[in-house]
Amino acid sequence: MTDTAHSTPVPFRVGQAIDVHAFAVADECGNLPDKTLMLACLEWPGETPLEGHSDGDVAAHAVCDAILAATGLGEMGSVFGTSRPEWSGASGEQFLVEVCRMARKAGWHIGNATVQVIGTKPRMAARLPEACQRMSEIVGAPVSVSATTTDGLGFTGRGDGLAATAVALVVRAQ
Repeated sequence: MTDTAHSTPVPFRVGQAIDVHAFAVADECGNLPDKTLMLACLEWPGETPLEGHSDGDVAAHAVCDAILAATGLGEMGSVFGTSRPEWSGASGEQFLVEVCRMARKAGWHIGNATVQVIGTKPRMAARLPEACQRMSEIVGAPVSVSATTTDGLGFTGRGDGLAATAVALVVRAQ
């Protein structure tokens, strides 16, 4: 792959992404779906799960999209979209493993990634080191995970769902 403004291959690229999922809504009997909230490749027992074709892990999905953007390999919707039933219910970890495999096959090493989760719940502060460690293990490169709120503004501030933004750096393999 070459930079469109130059004829020589670029040694590194940066991708950025956002992912958004609504929290699951209880049915008419007040029952939530029988699944656990997955966030930053960690289970969050007792928390409301996210809706989605997969596990809805906004942190993992945003990192995947950032890596895909940096490598020019597409985006989550084109690579793992709802038209691909084999990815239905897949975990964020499964997506990350596949995206990292795709990046390596295309001649890229992942340098690092950072992801910020936006929402009022769950309270992530105590588990941020665990999230960084887990996502770094899966990606095979440092992944920094942080969290913030929107001070009550918007759908994340109302507690209707979560969003995550991510940036990834990829370096051309030697």
